[in-house]
Amino acid sequence: MPKQGRPGFKKPLIIVGVIALFLVGFLAGPVGKSIFGDVGLPNWLSVSQPHPELPPEVVFHLFGFPITNTVISAWLTIIVVAGFSFAVTRRLRLIPKKLQALLEFILGSLMDLCQNVAGDQNGRRFFPIVATIFLFAMFNGWLSLFPGFGSILVHTAEGEVHLLRSANTDINLPLSIAIVSFLAVGFFGFKSLGPGYLTKFINVGQFLAGLGQLGRGKLGAGMNGIFLGAINMFIGLIHLLSEFVRIVSFTLRLFGNMTAGEILLLMVTFLVPFLAALPFYGLELLVGFVQALIFGMLTLIFLTLAVVSHGDESH
Repeated sequence: MPKQGRPGFKKPLIIVGVIALFLVGFLAGPVGKSIFGDVGLPNWLSVSQPHPELPPEVVFHLFGFPITNTVISAWLTIIVVAGFSFAVTRRLRLIPKKLQALLEFILGSLMDLCQNVAGDQNGRRFFPIVATIFLFAMFNGWLSLFPGFGSILVHTAEGEVHLLRSANTDINLPLSIAIVSFLAVGFFGFKSLGPGYLTKFINVGQFLAGLGQLGRGKLGAGMNGIFLGAINMFIGLIHLLSEFVRIVSFTLRLFGNMTAGEILLLMVTFLVPFLAALPFYGLELLVGFVQALIFGMLTLIFLTLAVVSHGDESH
């Protein structure tokens, strides 16, 4: 009979290896060097000091338009998501395998979420835009966590630049997603309610009615109508302003959280290389998911509110 190894033999070796790797990273980083000095470890164990920059770097020009490393990362996200979807759906099975089951679980959960918030009919209408925003924002953040993602350097006419950088850390991309969300809310609101949707922002009916009553000699009713109409006009102006403020808040929320996470990972990896950064990678996975979910959920809520008539809202 073949000899059986002791079941607990590998576990201590793994623990010793993890501790050794952590100690090597600690001694190779600036924190360990400031305490123990240079212990003679090879230079390749150290991580060069990061220089975070908010503006993305231009990699090349296409038809006169600058293509930055964040744009390339966004293209990569589209290719990965589209490629994964195509690979899974080109041979659908009645009894799904692991990848098909995973994709069905993700899309099914998003569909259930949309229908629970907006109802069956509107949930199906809003599902494509909500799912696209969620998946695109989430995978933009997750792809940047792959080892070596931001360390690829290329030579350009302007010097050496990074080929890839998380698209969510370029304020232009969160802004573009926020604008898409804003336009989708306006589109579905106008499509469902027609011109009546605009009365949410431009409500002069009661004010004009008050002027008419005042002209017919009904002083009390006319003044009351003018006063309430002026309030409605002011509230409409606030609603209109809030629509544009929403673009700013959506943009800064995603951009700020993802940029802060990227800088945190860079600094932790520099201070204590290797294993010390692993918990923060897990944290960034969670942050990327949560921020994408918040973006998608807020879009879903505002879409739902946009298709509800003002009379229904008042009840």
